[in-house]
Amino acid sequence: MTGPFRLDQGGAIDRARELTVSFDGRPYQGHPGDTLASLLLANGVRLLGRSFKYHRPRGVLSCGSEEPNALVELGKGARREPNTRATTLEVFPGLVARSQNRFPSLTWDWLAVNNLFQRFLVAGFYYKTFMWPPVLWERLYERQIRRAAGLGRAAGEGDPDGYEHRHGHFQVVVAGAGPAGLSAALAAGRSGARVLLVEERPWLGGRLALDRQTLDGGPGQAWVEQVREELVRRPNVRILTRTTLTGVYDHRVLTALERLADPLPEPAPVRQRLWVIRAHRVILAVGALERPLVFDDNDRPGVMLAGAVRAYLNRFAVAPGRRTVVAVTHDEGYATAFDLQERGLEVGAILDSRSEPGEVAAEARRRGLRVLTEAVPGRARGGRVLKGVEVCNLDGGTLERLACDCLAVSGGWSPDLGLFSQSGARPVWDKALAAFGPGEGTDKAYRCAGAGAGTLDLAGCLEQGRMAGYEAVAALGLTVAEDPQPPVVEAVANSPIRPVWRCPGRGKAFVDFQNDVTAADVELAHREGFVSVEHLKRYTT
Repeated sequence: MTGPFRLDQGGAIDRARELTVSFDGRPYQGHPGDTLASLLLANGVRLLGRSFKYHRPRGVLSCGSEEPNALVELGKGARREPNTRATTLEVFPGLVARSQNRFPSLTWDWLAVNNLFQRFLVAGFYYKTFMWPPVLWERLYERQIRRAAGLGRAAGEGDPDGYEHRHGHFQVVVAGAGPAGLSAALAAGRSGARVLLVEERPWLGGRLALDRQTLDGGPGQAWVEQVREELVRRPNVRILTRTTLTGVYDHRVLTALERLADPLPEPAPVRQRLWVIRAHRVILAVGALERPLVFDDNDRPGVMLAGAVRAYLNRFAVAPGRRTVVAVTHDEGYATAFDLQERGLEVGAILDSRSEPGEVAAEARRRGLRVLTEAVPGRARGGRVLKGVEVCNLDGGTLERLACDCLAVSGGWSPDLGLFSQSGARPVWDKALAAFGPGEGTDKAYRCAGAGAGTLDLAGCLEQGRMAGYEAVAALGLTVAEDPQPPVVEAVANSPIRPVWRCPGRGKAFVDFQNDVTAADVELAHREGFVSVEHLKRYTT
């Protein structure tokens, strides 16, 4: 075992080999297959960075590219790379990483004194404060603001690495290799279409690789491997892992960044490759993003997304804490409590915003778990590490205090609509999902599938991805392959979500962790007339 929080079984890491990495000058042990975040969590490291404006202590929040807190600096000299997400950074022997945006050290950051002046550092602070006298703007104000702004440091020297670009022509491009994306690629590939499957992670499967779901009575990852082997055998299908689809342009031109040598201990002839892709049909199966809950001091190290807690448990065999409280607004969050319990970890309680959670709460009670209904976190307690949570009802009344070193929260899931919106489509509000979903686009060649379309159940993702693949093939005028029997998925009954956009409280409750934007900042900007979301975003940031 490497680290006191590493579980003795499970995970997709290579336990036969160990490696050592350095973080802020201290060595830590891990395994191939770890990310920097999972390795540090396994070793009990909770504090990984400081926030942008207030320099508050921050830890890991998520397990993917949406991570706002755990940003580190790699390399030195011309190869210094700032703002790398520890949650996506694959470890290798000799990796050297440093925290950033702190002085003199991560533990003791002098600029944390900004917390004492937080009542003045509200939305619009710069615009309102540095207006007079005008002559001092260029001579003094702007220089000091620019010196304090930013997170990491740029290299300051010419980049010595090599890069290249390549053009690709495909009939069907599938973005995302989760259950919906794999089903779409399989359906189109079996029908003879030239298919490109793009996945930003080094492995396929999406949430199937992070959760303990079953298909055809077996582990979901076994189905993923079966599909991967079939796709690899097909000459008309190409798979690009470690590749991020970055842009959607007119006439179905896409750009994607392939990381060929990130990270590697030694320089490579080609570090990254920019793809310019022309496609006839595009299936966006990019998944959904889990929403945190907004409550006082919700940025303490140890407050994590519930889906991320499951990911570290199942993919990396890491316990994010010894005693976890789970706070949810919907059924899926209960899976985190169940996985923790089955791994022998203590679950302090499940806080559910709903008054009648349904069968999932009954199952939790049968397992001996404590469920508090109409309850939400009111305030996280602790400093550089989480020590507990104050529980309150939806009216703001304090119910009790619970000791914990991990708080797993889930406010629901929002489809990732960034690429779909670039295609010219407008999102529409989905009341049942309590999130924006994909609306009607001007270009019918683009299709969302799976969680990216608001379908959150596994059976629905598989079916929607399969139909998206067949629709793309039919639009190309190709013969649709015979429809094989889809995998069998256990039916799950879900109770409706009860979203909570702001838990009762009057303290610092963060909406945007990376830019230190609080709920109070959003309210102030709205009062001052910045009603359009784009204006509000700019004013608060």
